[in-house]
Amino acid sequence: MALHINKRGIRVLGIAESFKQGDKKSVLAGVVMRSDLVIDGLAFGEATVGGMDATDGVLHVFESLQRADINIMMLNGCVISWFNIIDIKQVYEQTGVPLICVTYEESAGLEEHIARHFEADEERDSRIEAYKRLGNRVPVRLHDKYDVLIRFLGMEKDEAAAVLKKFATHGNGKVPEPLRAAKIAARAAFSRLEA
Repeated sequence: MALHINKRGIRVLGIAESFKQGDKKSVLAGVVMRSDLVIDGLAFGEATVGGMDATDGVLHVFESLQRADINIMMLNGCVISWFNIIDIKQVYEQTGVPLICVTYEESAGLEEHIARHFEADEERDSRIEAYKRLGNRVPVRLHDKYDVLIRFLGMEKDEAAAVLKKFATHGNGKVPEPLRAAKIAARAAFSRLEA
């Protein structure tokens, strides 16, 4: 399937989370945004903090929207809710929607952190395997000054970069607008639950 990056009505589903260490659940928010930066969809889900159900949470957000016009999905990280790892291949295969997972900082990897925080052999090993299946991140430069790290499926790196540049326009120019809006929505929903 060819992506039409310059299509005026291209729609991106951005999914981000909000949680607090010690809570049992995190809030996932999904914002559907058109390329003119108009929001025309919103859905919520959840994931277990420290669990292994982030993939189901992401799929729930996507499915609850009941939209056939989502062209691309963006995730604000593949490891969310305190080491809850999203299986991006499963998400891509089940939805058929090209996917970009965005992170913002270099790191040496999470295997050591996972091993330190999860002592039970089976849980630790399955989590490390899930993390390794994500594959390596690749750098993308936005607007000649901001670097992000991405994993992507269903598109080429230059297509993923073009989508990110198209949607990273406000604020610091580093966080794509669908993810920024989803993070705001997740925080607002989480704050309401905490009240």
